[in-house]
Amino acid sequence: MTLSTTPSTRFAGLDGLRAVAVILVVTYHLFPSSPVRSGFVGVDVFFVISGFLITSLLLRSSRDGRIASPRRLLDFWRRRARRLLPALAVVVTVCATAAWMLGGDVLVGIGRQVLGAATFSYNWLAVAGGSDYFTATAPELFRNVWSLAVEEQFYVLWPLLLPLVLLIPGRWMRVALTLIAAGGSAWWMATLVADGDVTRAYFGTDSHAFGLLVGIALSLGVTNMPERAWMLRPGARIGSLLFGLVGLGAVLVAALLPETQDAVTFPGALVLASVGTALTIFAGTWPGSWLGRGLDVAPLRWIGERSYGIYLWHWPVLVLAVVAMQGTGPEVGVPVAIGGAALALSVGAAALSYRFVEQPLRRYGFRRTGRALWLRITGRPMMRLAGVSALAVGAVAMGGTAAAIVTAPNTTAAAAAIAAGEQAVKDAAKAAPEATEDAPEQIEIPDGTEITAVGDSVMLASAPSLYEQFPGIAVDAEVSRSVWAGPDILTDLAARGELRDNVVVALGTNGPVDRDVLEQMSQVTGKDRNLILVNAHAPRDWIPGVNAELDAFADSHRAVWVADWSGAIAPHTELLAGDDIHPGEAGGDVFADSVETALERVEKDRVRAEKDFAHAPSGRAHHVPFPE
Repeated sequence: MTLSTTPSTRFAGLDGLRAVAVILVVTYHLFPSSPVRSGFVGVDVFFVISGFLITSLLLRSSRDGRIASPRRLLDFWRRRARRLLPALAVVVTVCATAAWMLGGDVLVGIGRQVLGAATFSYNWLAVAGGSDYFTATAPELFRNVWSLAVEEQFYVLWPLLLPLVLLIPGRWMRVALTLIAAGGSAWWMATLVADGDVTRAYFGTDSHAFGLLVGIALSLGVTNMPERAWMLRPGARIGSLLFGLVGLGAVLVAALLPETQDAVTFPGALVLASVGTALTIFAGTWPGSWLGRGLDVAPLRWIGERSYGIYLWHWPVLVLAVVAMQGTGPEVGVPVAIGGAALALSVGAAALSYRFVEQPLRRYGFRRTGRALWLRITGRPMMRLAGVSALAVGAVAMGGTAAAIVTAPNTTAAAAAIAAGEQAVKDAAKAAPEATEDAPEQIEIPDGTEITAVGDSVMLASAPSLYEQFPGIAVDAEVSRSVWAGPDILTDLAARGELRDNVVVALGTNGPVDRDVLEQMSQVTGKDRNLILVNAHAPRDWIPGVNAELDAFADSHRAVWVADWSGAIAPHTELLAGDDIHPGEAGGDVFADSVETALERVEKDRVRAEKDFAHAPSGRAHHVPFPE
């Protein structure tokens, strides 16, 4: 095949395939309401391309047995540094400086992020630091460089391991063993996901190496194979085209599949995209390939050549734009206008970086580029102005980065609110319930010793206010808890005799509500207890459905009420953290007030029922509005 000629060989279709990959990733992040629900598979397209390309380049020198000689290894790593470091340094310093100017939550963890980007260890530092790729509480500025860390670790290790792989007799034996290793990596990801550690599975080099290994297997199978006359026959070329179209279709299907937090996506969709990419590369590099020429059309090739820069810029630009315009992170939601602006800025910045930073350094190297800059500084006035300006911009960016690291807060506002709630829960567990004085109000609501509260991180952040307003209340709240956990928690509390007369449940933030699950919780609480369901407030597309379902359920059940947290906080969103979900101290008071209002309604309904000697009318809506 055409994979083993001169060092100037260019693989047909790879730039176009890079364009497809970066378009998928950018669309997924910048336009989250688009049909590209799993566009992150574009990263796996990049992985397969890298595995194939790097292995093919290394195999060119394998015939003389000097593939791992120190000189060639240093030369290989030097070329990789020229390719990756300049653009990365510009993105990190410029965006960190912009983040310092904005301040706030966007600076949290910036020191660790810069260190991870500079040392190509971001993925492991993020895992060690407890980062959650799918969290909504921390808008990490350089989160996208995790994949660059995986690739760079591959660039360091693979040239050292490839000579050992080449000792295995037989081309197809090497291919088979590489594919077995890829399967092992995918299995390991599935295992980690089954244990609930999706971020570790996604970030880990070991668990996300299958794309690189699929690319390696393809290269081991086809590189240095001689070109045959039959490969140029129409039938063979049509067959390769069909293979490529099937592969390209598999990548697009994987990108359109709905994202799940299980093995269907991790690794299912990722493996589908990886295999599809391998088929596309195979077809694109086939002798006389029509697909390769099709992928090499000018617009796709232009994007593909700049895909590295576009990928680097798009995420930090998006984070900064959303923080500047909305005061939140991208996880809260990205308006189309902001996504479009971020796209234009990212492509423009990538084009400038490609022209004035990446290409000169790739062509001339670090030393010659440094000498050229020095000649400008010592040259004619206009050249001197350009050179000094470049140095001044670099100095400002470096200084801004240092300032960002030094002034970064230790935690986000949302995390601080949650931590305060966790501490309040711990303190309450140690303290005895306080005696409460009789309230002079006409309607006496239950005191804290009669209330059990079960919830997610919103309730956890509100725990200090709940303890203050309802001394003696029992709060059981955890981060990322969904409504599906509710029945088991209530059943366990009831079995231990710890389920009190008034049960407050706030589990609508982290996903849609299932009516059967609500029914199970209602059955556990029974007719002798009051069940108060707190509705949800969050910039998530499932929240309106959650609140409507809670209203409908309360309307059809006599012993169920709704506390209108959403209506209470909607006019006061300034009391929420930057994620527009978790309440601060004052927001926690609003949460506790909404629960109190619901309990007042419960007591009023009980008094009315006693006076009328009758049940509340069926079909009555038990929705409890927040008082004006």
